[in-house]
Amino acid sequence: MLKTGWLKYLWDRRKGRILHQFMHMARLHKTPFRVLLRNIFEVTDEYQAGFTFPIVASVALKNPELTRMISESHHEIASHGFKHVNYKYISVREQEIDIARSIKAFKSMKISVYGFRAPYNAYTDCTPKLLEKHDFLWDIGIGYAPKYRETGRFFRVKIDDRESRFVCIPLSQWSDDAMIDIYGMKNSQMIRIFRRAIKRTAEKHGVIMFDLHPIRIGQPKYIDVLREILDYGEELDGWFPTVTEAVNHWLKHGEWKDDASFCCLLTGDIDNFTFTDYLSRLL
Repeated sequence: MLKTGWLKYLWDRRKGRILHQFMHMARLHKTPFRVLLRNIFEVTDEYQAGFTFPIVASVALKNPELTRMISESHHEIASHGFKHVNYKYISVREQEIDIARSIKAFKSMKISVYGFRAPYNAYTDCTPKLLEKHDFLWDIGIGYAPKYRETGRFFRVKIDDRESRFVCIPLSQWSDDAMIDIYGMKNSQMIRIFRRAIKRTAEKHGVIMFDLHPIRIGQPKYIDVLREILDYGEELDGWFPTVTEAVNHWLKHGEWKDDASFCCLLTGDIDNFTFTDYLSRLL
């Protein structure tokens, strides 16, 4: 079942670090999510940048005010499934139920979602068919696979010997959770890595996407990393739209808006709005 799948993934990946991770998340959640979002909005507004938030739909339903805070901004919401579960550990039927429930949940909140990212960027061979069945315009998790990460271009995947109708986007291997939780990087180290990635993308006139979780990047301690990404991107004449804006413009024009030197997509998964949400994944 879905909960079992998540627990199996957590145990396989974290084992003895589970308690440490719980303590770490408890510390992060001491900052109210409204403050985290406000910090992100203030920085992105300064640079007229868009931000795309893949949200776990069950969490969105439990926190309508915070969800509405995003949906009523100029940023956008995407589906991150209904439950935060690794799709590699559940059946195709369970995957479809999870995706369908997420769509239904957002519709009930009068929120239009055009894209999807699977929890943990984990997909099976059948997941793309389900995304196409449910008419998503784009996916932003498939591109995390090593063969796609450095392509710098939108792409489509094969479904039954034809190209998918939905567009996929390469996702940088450098996410804030890996940098902070796993490698223990300082802001200056993260900034150097992001700047190198942006510079390479600008040289290729390509697209790059980062996964910057609001629970981390929105913290007062880390928000300057986001500001530095935008400042350097602006210096190199980059474009920072929402994912839907970028995909629609590219499909229509085959080029970045206003002849920008590159496109940078800022995304950030919201798996939980509160520490209670985080703990409920075990129940």
